[in-house]
Amino acid sequence: MTTFTGAWTADEVTSFLQETTVPIRIATRRSDGSLWPVTVWYRYRDGVFECATQERADLVSILRNDQTVGIDVSTNDVPYSGIRGTGTATISRDGGRNALRDLVQRYLGGTDSSLAERLLTEDREEVLIRIDPDEIYSWDYSNQMKDVDQG
Repeated sequence: MTTFTGAWTADEVTSFLQETTVPIRIATRRSDGSLWPVTVWYRYRDGVFECATQERADLVSILRNDQTVGIDVSTNDVPYSGIRGTGTATISRDGGRNALRDLVQRYLGGTDSSLAERLLTEDREEVLIRIDPDEIYSWDYSNQMKDVDQG
């Protein structure tokens, strides 16, 4: 069960994660113990982050070695807001292609681009990465930045 703390309720966190289309940043630990951050597209459904990537990606081998992750989803424009936390990642060969199609729709607005076509080729072996969050801390600088020029 996820523990929610910070500026927003669990429902507000869910709304933010479903409406915001910035990538999730995942902090992982490589087999030599060094940290490795990775940025990927996500969808948030039923309290779980879902991402898709190629099975041969470094991220997949790292997560097969250590499933513990740090996560961050935060806006890039003023006023800044977002969530950060920790969780456990699992990898499945089932559902990767469908998740990728949904992510292309979510982030690119459709499949009518050369990037979408390249990502959705049949020869890509996609896996589904599910991140079950243990804790989510939300933060929102809207009040502190209300008079900051956004131009």
